[in-house]
Amino acid sequence: MTPSSVFSIANTMAFIMWLLLIILPNWKTTRFLIDFKVIPILLSILYAIYIISSIISGPAMDFSSLEAVMHLFTIENAVLSGWLHYLVFDLLVGMWILDENKKLKIPHAILVPCLIGTFLIGPIGFLIYMVVRAYKIQTQRV
Repeated sequence: MTPSSVFSIANTMAFIMWLLLIILPNWKTTRFLIDFKVIPILLSILYAIYIISSIISGPAMDFSSLEAVMHLFTIENAVLSGWLHYLVFDLLVGMWILDENKKLKIPHAILVPCLIGTFLIGPIGFLIYMVVRAYKIQTQRV
């Protein structure tokens, strides 16, 4: 399978999971996928394959400077590994948001922008959620 095919498959898997998180968060299948982290695990396996391939076949990975990291992103397997890394961790954050909400009970309509933000611009979606979470916790204390 080519890296381009893996990229397409991984994106499709992640996109479907994000749709489930946003549209059907309480559906039995969604809860199963969240509870057992099925999609992040599958994507992590792909990540392991491609990162190991990059380590074996390419130059040593150098993260000591911006230029060195930019060079890594010119190597196809390294770029795919990096993309898989983003997909896995953004999904895990989205799943964590829904798990956290079991106890906080924030209306799902308020979580949707947080989830979409996490899907599209990971750290900003996480930041928005943390602000919403802090507000919810603070108002529960009052």
